[in-house]
Amino acid sequence: MVHLQASSSPTGSGDLPRLGAPAQRALSRAGITTLADLARHTEAEVARLHGMGPKALGVLRAALADRGLAFISPPP
Repeated sequence: MVHLQASSSPTGSGDLPRLGAPAQRALSRAGITTLADLARHTEAEVARLHGMGPKALGVLRAALADRGLAFISPPP
């Protein structure tokens, strides 16, 4: 199980898109409550969360793009 550090965001609260319950719980357990929080992680980190599937990742990727955000790039 991957544990991501929770962070707070000044750019809104709870602006994540609607996802299935397992994916919502995974993000909540990881302390990710906003798109800004999500954008502080790599896609691979989020994909490793228990309950996160390919459909939810696609929805999250699109939501980030709609806000001009993206997952961070993995370190080289």
